[in-house]
Amino acid sequence: MERARVDAGDAPEVRGAAASAPDAAKPAPTKSARTRERILDAAAHVLSRKGYAGTRLADVAAHAGVQAPAIYYHFASRDELIEEVMWVGAARVHAHVVAELDALPTEATPLERILKAVEEHLRYELAISDYTTASIRNANQVPEELRAKSAAEEAAYARLWRDLLIAAQEAGQLRADLDVTVSRFLLLGAMNWAAEWWNPRHRTLEDLVAATQELVRHGLGAPPPVE
Repeated sequence: MERARVDAGDAPEVRGAAASAPDAAKPAPTKSARTRERILDAAAHVLSRKGYAGTRLADVAAHAGVQAPAIYYHFASRDELIEEVMWVGAARVHAHVVAELDALPTEATPLERILKAVEEHLRYELAISDYTTASIRNANQVPEELRAKSAAEEAAYARLWRDLLIAAQEAGQLRADLDVTVSRFLLLGAMNWAAEWWNPRHRTLEDLVAATQELVRHGLGAPPPVE
């Protein structure tokens, strides 16, 4: 998620060879690991709704179905738990968008890849993951020392978007005079802000995705050739 100062550097290699191994090869998670994941899920839920200041371990424990002291077996403090939620939110939306881009046909154009990334970012942010919503909504609320881990992941995600925009510009599908850095900030910032105002009772997620894709096509896209 693009909330600030991330830029430059080459995009890292996509990690996760272990994640692509057959499920049968993975050991079943232990009871402790399942409890830790349940606590993280609960913390993401509470943080996404109540914010950093309003997140209480008692609420997290109640949502996770554990006693509050049990949280300290897995996390040394409330801030350590929140730091992990923030990192998971940034990492998972990145991994999701990369996976969906990798699944596109090889003949997909650079612009089509951007439009797919727009769709999957919004879908993951608004319909799939409390973690990502929590990470976006609290990026400017948590203390700076809790941002370092998630900020590194956000920087890698920002580079993915930079590369998508540059590829489309070099292919002549985005305006030649487009400032890629400013456009990336504006696009990601607008999509992230949807977590604050979007209401499915007023417009569907599909409508939101389509409108955002139209902004990309007509706001960033190269004008049609003059005949």
